[in-house]
This record gives sequence, structure tokens and C-alpha cells, in this order.
Amino acid sequence: MPKGRTPFARADTLPHIFQRSIGKRRQTEIPLELDIALRLHNLKGIKPNGYKMTESERLDATFIALADPTRRAILARLIEGEATVMELAEPFDMSQPAISKHIKMLERAGLVSRSRDAQRRPVKIEGPALKAATDWLEEYRQVWEQNYSRLDALLEDLQAAQRSTES
Repeated sequence: MPKGRTPFARADTLPHIFQRSIGKRRQTEIPLELDIALRLHNLKGIKPNGYKMTESERLDATFIALADPTRRAILARLIEGEATVMELAEPFDMSQPAISKHIKMLERAGLVSRSRDAQRRPVKIEGPALKAATDWLEEYRQVWEQNYSRLDALLEDLQAAQRSTES
């Protein structure tokens, strides 16, 4: 594809998330293909390796990683103990590079880590990212329980009032 060209007919036919800001000038102009790649990466919610993530970004990365059933299955397998990429790939109808990409997403989210053991590179599950997600969910569970308790009390009051008017 020639430089500066996109697979789309015109730049204005790009989906809105890929359109460049009109009227706002960037300090440095980057090729459209790189701009699209960066925006796609940002949609994934996980920064590339080497970038420090805030607590909020780490939480986003954790939930994005957990959103995929393959990655959840990999985590379920790792609960039993560490495993190599080939061992993790066995139950799936996927190539080893595809499994490696899933593991990389889990690794960037802080859910797994890889170590070096001679020729092996075992993958093991890491707890802190899961604990952070669980703690965040627990806060909201408590809020919803309080809401449901108030609704239960209101329902009891309404039913008691209805019974008293009927008798």
C-alpha cells in the first residue's frame, strides 16, 4: 500500500474513533497507519510493555484480560500449578503463537508471570491483580446489598400497609 494511503476509500469514511481531529494541529504528524494502530491498542486498554500503568489502567487491563474465555481457561489451568506455553496450548484448538498472545495479555495485566528455568519458560499465576479486581468488585457488592436491603424494607412496609387496609 502506498505511503499515506489507507485501505478505506477516504479518510472521512473511517470509523469515528480512527478519524483524526480536524482543526487541532498535532505537534508532530504521524502516519495514518501508525495512528490507527495506536488507537486500536488504546482500545484494548493495555499499555505496551515498558509503560507504567496507573491503578485504574491496571484494573481495566485485568477486566479486559478476564473478558476472554480462553484467558480465563488458561488462568484456571494455572491455579493447578505453573505450566509451559506448550502445556497451556494442549487443550485449545489454537496455534502456540495464538496462546502466547493470550499469555502476553495476561502478563501485561499482571495476572501471570514468566520465569526462566534452564530451557523452560514456565508461566505461573499472580495474585495481586486478581485481589485488586476482587476488592473493587467487593465495594460495589456491598453497595448493591445495601440497596437491596432498602428495597426489601420498603416492600415489607408496602405489604404491611396493604394488609392493614384490607382488614
